[in-house]
Amino acid sequence: MRKFTALFLVFSLMTLSVNLYAKERRGAKLIITKLDGQLIKGELIAVKPNSLLLLNTEEKDVSVGVVDIKVIKAVKKSKALVGAGIGLLIGSAVGFLEGTLLDGWDTFKPLSHGIICGCLGLLLGGIFGANMGRDEIIRFENQPAPTIESYLDKLRKKARIRDYK
Repeated sequence: MRKFTALFLVFSLMTLSVNLYAKERRGAKLIITKLDGQLIKGELIAVKPNSLLLLNTEEKDVSVGVVDIKVIKAVKKSKALVGAGIGLLIGSAVGFLEGTLLDGWDTFKPLSHGIICGCLGLLLGGIFGANMGRDEIIRFENQPAPTIESYLDKLRKKARIRDYK
């Protein structure tokens, strides 16, 4: 019983102290196109009332006024590989079970159905994952003030410092 208790305590300490191992929260990667055509790339640190604070690729803070922004592109990581993997697993399992229910274990049908449905799941999962990881484009030019404010609220959730005042 003591071994079980000790094992439980060690496991609990490791799983409950995940925050100790966590990295600092990162902001979204943005590519901002200004009205004059200038491109600014960097990590979103904070959303101020009239500007965005970015950490650019040279590790310098850059402030971009909201009135100077034409388009913002929020760069996301591709999820195509994860989607393809999940699609492959689900498709293979469904195909194998369907083949087993039709002909039983003794034939080649469960394996062939698993392979065919797995390939289909791989393709559909990859397409779905790629769509989920698609970059988000926000157009600021010629937008009314309430629309821009809603865009800023959306960006605030993606900033490293969310509640900047």
